[in-house]
Amino acid sequence: MKAYQLRGIGDLVREETEKPALKPGWVLVQVKAAGICSSDIPRIFQNGTYHFPTIPGHEFSGIVVETADPQDRELLGKRVGVFPLIPCRKCGACQKKQYELCEYYDYLGSRRDGGFAEYAAVPAWNLVELPENVSYRKAAMLEPLSVALHAVKRGEIRSGDTVAVIGSGMIGFAAAQWAKSMGAKSVCVIGRSEEKKKIADRIPGISYLIQKEMEELPLFDCVIEAVGSKEAVETALSIVNPGGRVVLMGNPKSDISLKQAVYWRILRKQISVTGTWNSSYEKDAKCDWSEAVEAMASGEIDVACLISHCYPAERLMEGLELMRTKQEPYCKVMIEWDQEEEKGLR
Repeated sequence: MKAYQLRGIGDLVREETEKPALKPGWVLVQVKAAGICSSDIPRIFQNGTYHFPTIPGHEFSGIVVETADPQDRELLGKRVGVFPLIPCRKCGACQKKQYELCEYYDYLGSRRDGGFAEYAAVPAWNLVELPENVSYRKAAMLEPLSVALHAVKRGEIRSGDTVAVIGSGMIGFAAAQWAKSMGAKSVCVIGRSEEKKKIADRIPGISYLIQKEMEELPLFDCVIEAVGSKEAVETALSIVNPGGRVVLMGNPKSDISLKQAVYWRILRKQISVTGTWNSSYEKDAKCDWSEAVEAMASGEIDVACLISHCYPAERLMEGLELMRTKQEPYCKVMIEWDQEEEKGLR
């Protein structure tokens, strides 16, 4: 198969390699579409993965083409999304089925090979079967869509709330849609790019503010921070109402310290601050992933409008460079291994 092997920091090579061997309980997924996560940029160009070589990519979808166990043969031909976290099933969190809090998890695309390849080995437990009206391209966005849902739930959005999302990436706009669907009176995405306003204009009930053009931002009942910078965290804490909630979701780019005045505001205004990083998942049970699939299939959440760039798989490096250099505005960037399929579902 063809795959993108990360052989060292900044050394991503597209080459022929063997298809992954299957362990008991695992299946082989022919990858159809894969999203590039913002976390893939430092993983590939700055920090590396947990071992080399590694095939990156944890946002992907495809079709099951091989199974290790005879009892899983009913999965053959199934169109699937993939929950990338592989829990240990032994720690305290796993015993409570809080797999997103697992102490000793494995992870497709960072700790083991992922979806920037024609085929990926996946535990059968991690497969999410797709409705017929959900394309592979949309299904490759299930992971960030579920992460956004989990963040909004952590924010305890209530009917009539005012909500701000700091960050105009795919997860930010997805979180805004989820907040609106949960009854928020108003939802505002705060970003830096005028171009991103075009995305907000396509989503009913979502407004957009360019932070640098605002002398003073209004206050909100709940603020979701989806950037991961000191400035974004301080902004979130400064624009939340007294007694309000702040959800920290953005991956930190470096150490983050707070000004004394900002810290005092947390104390004196009794601001609740919570963190989130992943999503809830349980096979064949209600969870963030099952809700995301339902919302995608029903059209409650529009993910298609969040795809700004889609490249054929052989041009993955162009997508990575676009995101690394920020040479033009983007939202969700992805690749497809077969662009001829399911054109009517996009």
